[in-house]
Amino acid sequence: MAEEKLINRYPDALTDVEMRYCPGCTHGTAHRLVAEVIDELGVRDRTVTIATVGCSVFAYEYFDTDAVQAAHGRGPAVATGIKRVHPDSVVFTYQGDGDLASIGMGEIVHAAARGENFTVIFINNAVFGMTQGQMAPTTLMGQKTTTSPRGRTAEEAGWPIRVCELLDTLEGPAFIAREALSTPQRIRSAKRSIKRAFETQLAGRGFSLVELLSSCWTWWDMEPVEAIYHIENTMTEHFPLRIFRDCLTGQSEEVDSNA
Repeated sequence: MAEEKLINRYPDALTDVEMRYCPGCTHGTAHRLVAEVIDELGVRDRTVTIATVGCSVFAYEYFDTDAVQAAHGRGPAVATGIKRVHPDSVVFTYQGDGDLASIGMGEIVHAAARGENFTVIFINNAVFGMTQGQMAPTTLMGQKTTTSPRGRTAEEAGWPIRVCELLDTLEGPAFIAREALSTPQRIRSAKRSIKRAFETQLAGRGFSLVELLSSCWTWWDMEPVEAIYHIENTMTEHFPLRIFRDCLTGQSEEVDSNA
């Protein structure tokens, strides 16, 4: 009889709880990747999850780590306090685009500028997912939402904010990357960047952020599979995938979808 080989298992860093996300939402994929990285680095017993407001509000139910719920947009402030008081802890915030790039924009910019030594997992689905699909700072030009029913225009709402490019103008960040949760190759690449971000924190090098292009098929008015194609074919055009900064290698590079 051939010897069996374990090739996959449920992450220890995830609780055995049914997630409340819409079926087909890529929040679950993001959770899995983060949990796998925490397990592989062996830091679950000293990791602190900062849940924020939005669909991410229930993150503390799903990560089997210490966790704190932050007020809307204030995840970076809470992470700063915890990391400074407990520097040996591994701290990460889990934030959506409404939380991070709207009400929390000041928080994320100043935490990055200070080079605070924690990690940010930034879910960009270009819409306010939990509060009925309003236009977000990252909503694409022409995209219809409940508050832009004719589609976003520059005249009425300005242009979408590219968070990675904005933070890359600062001297404080140590690692910045944008990845996509679309194809298997993209997902593998996303995990590499998430692991790199946590390694950056463990090395004491400072602020790290990974932006994950994610789906919200409910408020995009698409089928789940169609939404995945939308990430790959449309969102990546407006939000280019790239390692913007990596202090551990000193390099920046485009993300290779075939890697």
